[in-house]
Amino acid sequence: MTTPGGLGDRDALLEQAREQRGRNQLREALATLARLEALQPRFSRLHQERGHCFVLLRDAPRAITALHEAVRLNPTLPASWDMLEQLYRMLGDAAQAAAAAQHLATLRQLPAAIVAANSLIADGDAEPAEMILREYLHTDTGNVGAQRLLARLCSDRGATEEAESVLRAVLDRAPDYDAARLDYAMALLHQQKHRAARQEAEHLLGQDPDNRAYLKLYAAACVGLGDHEPVIDLYARLLADPPESATEIAELRLWRANALKIVGRRDEAIADYHAALAARSDYGVAWFGLGNLKTYRFGDAEVARLRAAEAAPDVAELDRIYLCFALGKALEDRADYAESWTYYARGNALRRRTSRYRPLAAPACAQRLTQTFTADFFAARAGWGVADPAPIFVVGLPRSGSTLIEQILASHSQIEGTQELTEISRYAAELCGSDPESGLPLHPEALQRLTAADAHALGARFLSDTRTYRRTDRPLFIDKMPNNFWQIGLIHLILPGATIIDVRREPMACGFSNFKQLFGTTNQEFSYGLDDIGHYYRAYRDMMRHWDAVLPGRVLRLAYEEVVDDLDTSVRRLLAHAGLPFESGCLTFHTTERSVRTPSSEQVRQPIGRDGLTQWRHYAPWLGPLRDTLGDAVTDDRN
Repeated sequence: MTTPGGLGDRDALLEQAREQRGRNQLREALATLARLEALQPRFSRLHQERGHCFVLLRDAPRAITALHEAVRLNPTLPASWDMLEQLYRMLGDAAQAAAAAQHLATLRQLPAAIVAANSLIADGDAEPAEMILREYLHTDTGNVGAQRLLARLCSDRGATEEAESVLRAVLDRAPDYDAARLDYAMALLHQQKHRAARQEAEHLLGQDPDNRAYLKLYAAACVGLGDHEPVIDLYARLLADPPESATEIAELRLWRANALKIVGRRDEAIADYHAALAARSDYGVAWFGLGNLKTYRFGDAEVARLRAAEAAPDVAELDRIYLCFALGKALEDRADYAESWTYYARGNALRRRTSRYRPLAAPACAQRLTQTFTADFFAARAGWGVADPAPIFVVGLPRSGSTLIEQILASHSQIEGTQELTEISRYAAELCGSDPESGLPLHPEALQRLTAADAHALGARFLSDTRTYRRTDRPLFIDKMPNNFWQIGLIHLILPGATIIDVRREPMACGFSNFKQLFGTTNQEFSYGLDDIGHYYRAYRDMMRHWDAVLPGRVLRLAYEEVVDDLDTSVRRLLAHAGLPFESGCLTFHTTERSVRTPSSEQVRQPIGRDGLTQWRHYAPWLGPLRDTLGDAVTDDRN
C-alpha cells in the first residue's frame, strides 16, 4: 500500500504517461504528467518525459524548457542532454548544442552504475541507488568517488558510523580528496566527535583558508567543544564577505547570536537575532531564540509579526513549530495564559507528529537496567574502574534546576563547569546498543561481560576524552548531561570516585517546564506530550529509587525548591557531598562569568528567584493529563 503522493504513486503515474506516449496519446500523457507534478514537482524524470512528449508534438521551445528543468533538478540524465543537443542543433544554436554535448560526453566517461546511482539520488531514490553502488563496488573496489557516494547515502539514512568507516578508507587511499575529507569531518561531527572533526577542519583550512564550508565546519566543531568565543568573530568574518543568499545571512546571524547568548553578551545576541529576522522574517528558530532568552519581552509589533508568520499557509513546518513556541512564550509574558497554552499545545502537537518516540520505551529501559544492575552485580565488582574524584555528574530531568546547580558548583575555585557531555551515553551505546527511537540502552546485560581491565580502560578513556572540554587547571569538572541518570550504574562501575548529584524538581512544575520548552536535540522527545512526560518522570523516579537501593548513599538528591528556599544550607550540603570546603562565592553564583549552553543561561546569571516554583499553576486547567499520568508521583515527590 502506498501513501498518496508517495514513490508508488509517483512511479505508477510516470509509467502511465510513458505508456500513453507509446500509444501516441500525447495530450493524455501531458495531463498525467501534470497530475504527477502536483504530487512531486521536483521529480526530474517527469520533466524529461514531458520533454519527450513535446518533441513528438514538434514543439521545440516547450521541449527545451521541460528538459532544462529536468537537468536542473538532476544533471545526470543522459537522455535529456542528448535531446537538448539535438534540439539546439536543429534550431541552429551551435553554442548551446556544444554545451549539452559536453555534459553528455562527461556522463559517458563515467561508469554507468555511478551515473545511474547519482540520477536515483537526485530523485530521492536512495535505497536502489545504494544497492547499485554496493554491487558496483564489488567489482571496482578502488573507486573512491563511488565510495564517497555510498558514504553519503549511509549518512543520510543515519548510519554515520559506517559512513565514517567508508570515508576513512577513502582518505587512506586518496588523502588529497578534500571533498571526501569534508564529508568525513561531517560524519565525525554528527557523531559528536568534535575534537576529531575540528582537526579535519584545520587540515582543510590549511589547504584553503577562505573556504566558507571549511570555516563553517570549524565553527560547528568549536561549538560542540564548548569553545564559543572564536566562532563569534569567525561568523562576523563570514558575514563581512557578503553571503550569496538571505538564507545564509539569516543562518550566520542566528549562529552568532546563539554564541553571544552562551557567553553572556545578551544585547549583542538580541541584535543578531533581529538581523537574522531582517534577512528572513518567518525564520522560526530566530524568533524562538529571542523568546528563549527568557528575560526578553516581545513588543506589540513583534507579536503581530509572529502571529502573521505562524498563520501563513506556506510557512515550513519546522518554522511553524518554532513560531508556536515563541508565541507561547510571548503571550505567557503578557499573562494571556489561555492563548499562550493554545500555541504551546499546537507546537508540541506538530513536533510530536514527526517524532518516533514511544512512551513505553522509558519504563522498559528502566526494567532492563534494574535487572542488570543489582546489589550483587556491584558487590562482585567493587574496586573496579578509575577512582579519580575529578568528574562531578549532575543528573535529573531537563528543566529541573540542574543548570543552577552547575553554576553554583562552577563558582567554586576547585571546580570547572564544562557542558552537557555525550561521552557516557556514547560508551553505553557502544557497549549495550541503543534504541533507534529513544536512544536508550537496549542490552545492558552486555556490561556483565566487562572485565576489571575493561572498566579501568573506560574510566581512563572518559578522563582523556573529556580533557578537550576543559579550559582551566581546576582539579574537578562537571558533566551536566541530565540523561546520565540512566547511566549511573555504568558511571559507578568505571568512575567509582566520581560525585553524582540528582537535582529533583516538583513534578508538575518540571513537567510543564519541559512541555513549554522546545529542545534543539532529539534526545528529549518525551517532552512533546503531557502523558509522555508523566510516564518518563515516573520511569526516572523508579530508576533513581533503584540506584538508591543498590548503591546507598552514592547519589546526593537535591530538591530545587530547597535550594530556592535555603541557598546557604543547600550549598553547604552540596559541597560537603563533593568533599569540598565551603566557599562564599558559590552563594553569589550569578556573578560567575562562564559559557552556559542550556535554556537557563540567562536565569543563572541573576540572583535566585521563586517565579519558577508556581509558574505552572497558571496552566493548571490544561495539565490534567500530566497530573493523571504522574499519579502518586505528584504527592510522593513533594514530600
